[in-house]
Amino acid sequence: MTKTYPEITKALSAGLRELRKEAGDTMAGFSTMTQAAMKDGALPKKTKELIALALGVAARCDGCLGYHAEALVKLGATRQEVAEALGVAIQMGGGPSLMYAADAFTAFQQFEEKAAETA
Repeated sequence: MTKTYPEITKALSAGLRELRKEAGDTMAGFSTMTQAAMKDGALPKKTKELIALALGVAARCDGCLGYHAEALVKLGATRQEVAEALGVAIQMGGGPSLMYAADAFTAFQQFEEKAAETA
């Protein structure tokens, strides 16, 4: 079974749009929190996205892998940076994290290929 992360995030985005209509205050609050947490500060945004990707591996969250891999491509992360962050996720989470780290790297590669196609 091959997961296609651009399709996963597209499908989730549609669901999130609908959820925003019904739970607008909650979704707005989450958006505000996300913007505050992910902005450049003592840690640059790219570092925060690498952390988020690793946490997506730990949580085994396909949507998280997709959204954060896409953000990392847009921020100019290299394959080596992503691989090293995933190495930490694997070290912390063992075998199950290794399986999701492979998915996370696939997600990054798929968004990297998509970006190259539109460039």
